[in-house]
Amino acid sequence: MLRITLQPGWQIGHDDGKALPANTLLQLLAAVKESGSIAQAGRELGLSYRHAWGLVRQAEQQFGQALLTRGRGQGSSLTELGQTLIWADARIGARLQPLLESLASEIEGELGRVQRRQRSVPRLHASHGFAVATLREQLSERKVPFELRYRNSLEAVAALAQGDCDLAGFHVPLGPFEAAAAQRYLRWLKPDTHRLLHLAVRTQGLFVAAGNPLKLRGLADLVRPGLRFVNRPEGSGTRVLTDLLLQQQGIASHHVVGYDNTELTHAAVAAYVASGMADAGIGVQTAAHRFGLHFIPLLKERYFFVMPADALQRKEFKPILSVLQSPAFRSKVAALKGYEAARTGDILSIEDAFLT
Repeated sequence: MLRITLQPGWQIGHDDGKALPANTLLQLLAAVKESGSIAQAGRELGLSYRHAWGLVRQAEQQFGQALLTRGRGQGSSLTELGQTLIWADARIGARLQPLLESLASEIEGELGRVQRRQRSVPRLHASHGFAVATLREQLSERKVPFELRYRNSLEAVAALAQGDCDLAGFHVPLGPFEAAAAQRYLRWLKPDTHRLLHLAVRTQGLFVAAGNPLKLRGLADLVRPGLRFVNRPEGSGTRVLTDLLLQQQGIASHHVVGYDNTELTHAAVAAYVASGMADAGIGVQTAAHRFGLHFIPLLKERYFFVMPADALQRKEFKPILSVLQSPAFRSKVAALKGYEAARTGDILSIEDAFLT
């Protein structure tokens, strides 16, 4: 089965046309950060000690300042510039990787249709969550044909209703906000023709810097003078949740500095906060954990895939449903920080999920 991978890449150079092997440099700096040793980092990347130091010195000449601090007998550590490069690369990956994965999947589908001269591949539209990314990996490993496009929850459900996809991902908070949040999706869904597949329960909360230096305790702190927030785009399930939470607290959005500053994914929000460009954001616990942030839980939510009821009997859907309902996939989801997989793979009617 044809698989296409697209990766973001750096090019660093001056007007004289000389460019650094930037991706190798960034991998080397990240490895130094982890190991504290340029020798060890070089070995991990298959570079000699001399080659690794030569690459660092070449980059330092380009930037005009040091990337590493050398300590006698104490290994090497990154300077502020080196750290900034690492965080910039993390932000690029967090922001662009979902778009590139989505585009790669679309290209795979287009090429596959030319080869087969027909459409028979299930189309999945969903926001870029960690369980969805895990599903993508599992389907690829098992060579299950599919197309995946990352879209926010409202876009995905609307696309399903319009026949533009076969599976749509969306999430709804548990507790007092459930009815209001669910109502935004129920206008697209028909109890007699749609079914829900329960993907996971996950924890949403505030991302703040490691160690919580500003001593933030909850949403009320978002209106502190000087505090900078980073939001999710309008239409995303987390933006819906954020607005409901602010409304509950009696906080007007224009009182939150950075409310209109948005990042596409949970990981991108976490990377933004970790880089110091914002003091707080809202997202799933997994993203906070992966970027080393302090996490303040706010609530739990259910993530669903909605599909036409007849999809359960379609031949092309059965391999996808088999993966979604497998113990191996459930185990992978349960291993994600802040995720619960007790009901992963369960099929529900809309009435059972929301109307009873």
